[in-house]
Amino acid sequence: MSLLVFSLFTILVFSSSCCSATRFQHQHRYMQKKITLDLPSKIGINYGRRGNNLPSPYQSINFIKSIKAGHVKLYDADPESLTLLSQTNLYVTITVPNHLITSLSTNQTTAEDWVQTNIIPYYPQTHIRFVLVGNEILSVEERRNITANVVPAMRKIVTSLRAHGIHNIKVGTALDMDSLRSSFPPSNSTFREDIAEPLMLPLLKFLNGTNSYFFINLQPYFRWSRNPMNTSLEYALFQGNSTYTDPQTGLVYRNLLDQMLDSVIFAMTKLGYPHIRVAISETGWPNSGDIDETGANVLNAATYNRNLIKKMTAIPPIGTPARPGLAIPTFVFSLFDEDQKSGSGTQRHYGILHPDGTPIYDIDFTGEKPLTGFNPLPKPTNNVPYKGIVWCVPVVGASEAQLEEALRMACGRSNTTCAALAPGRECYEPVSVYWHASYAVSSYWAEFRTENVRCYFNGLARMTTVNPGNDRCKFPGVTL
Repeated sequence: MSLLVFSLFTILVFSSSCCSATRFQHQHRYMQKKITLDLPSKIGINYGRRGNNLPSPYQSINFIKSIKAGHVKLYDADPESLTLLSQTNLYVTITVPNHLITSLSTNQTTAEDWVQTNIIPYYPQTHIRFVLVGNEILSVEERRNITANVVPAMRKIVTSLRAHGIHNIKVGTALDMDSLRSSFPPSNSTFREDIAEPLMLPLLKFLNGTNSYFFINLQPYFRWSRNPMNTSLEYALFQGNSTYTDPQTGLVYRNLLDQMLDSVIFAMTKLGYPHIRVAISETGWPNSGDIDETGANVLNAATYNRNLIKKMTAIPPIGTPARPGLAIPTFVFSLFDEDQKSGSGTQRHYGILHPDGTPIYDIDFTGEKPLTGFNPLPKPTNNVPYKGIVWCVPVVGASEAQLEEALRMACGRSNTTCAALAPGRECYEPVSVYWHASYAVSSYWAEFRTENVRCYFNGLARMTTVNPGNDRCKFPGVTL
């Protein structure tokens, strides 16, 4: 029977567009009987700690309880957090940091030591349900070494868990959408050729054999913001009446998240694994960002997460067009803004709570509150791309030592970046660290922005639409 199910599914996936959506969906309803669930439908929250102003684990876990999340995902196996979580009913996911993967993969004793240190002292009082071996391993610099070792590391952790009689902790890894070569339309999706055989096939075989989940970090914001004129904002926020019909399957999509999820499902199917369950390890919407990051605002963040929770807590489960009626474990990203993250401004602004526990915007993790029951939020001004000149300047409050460091950083790469600051040149005066650093960071950013340089400088710089120069000294800027 299982061979018949797979054959039918394969025919449907690769058939021409004349195949009806009705037949396709009927097949997936039949398939869902093969996919069992072992998690409640409660929404989880990602608890990251890369900030210099965040509350203690004790306070943070109390905040997580107060928002009525059902599951918390840690980006490590912090002993204090795991001990505190033993006094709650929260399900817990812990993460093996990327830098430990290689050592765990090569030695069973090392894996056993990790389990003995990070699971055995807390389980089962702490309700650990998942161990994620690495996070977005394809994005790290030494990814080739890590990708070759991630599945062996997962196997060794499972071996240690089984040796301790632990069978209900699932092991996986959280990947990003960069694992796909193509994702549009969903039925055309495939995994990247460079990782399909060395990584994806062994990973899918492992997940299938252990009845675990394929964890995927999904951020519709970035998919939408790359071309906001091509996809409607309402479609990305689960609003409006926009739809997209996959030309090969006839499946109708009403939001961007479902489209991205089914892309993963079709890619897995093409490698011979149509039944592996999918979990969303990260998804959310930034509450703020840089000037060039369209649509990153509080109203959109609140709208996305509220509608996401409504969808994922629905009874009966909604699923996706390719897997209707199936629950999808989901973790909202993230509990707090994390001001020590690098990259663009949005990377530091996904939080739902301020550090003191007050909400950045109201949200109901149970999904029971009507969407009309929330207080109105300010209308955003950045839902369309900004048009004009933008400069990069030091943040308010930067010390003289920090400004000197930014100055050295900006002027050290190219002889032309800071040429206007030489004695006698147009930007030499006034002679102050702040003035010179201001010119330097703006000049550096304008010169190297096309190489993905951000106006950040380790947290010392920000964008501005106010011209920081004067009639004599013209600061380089970027025209958006």
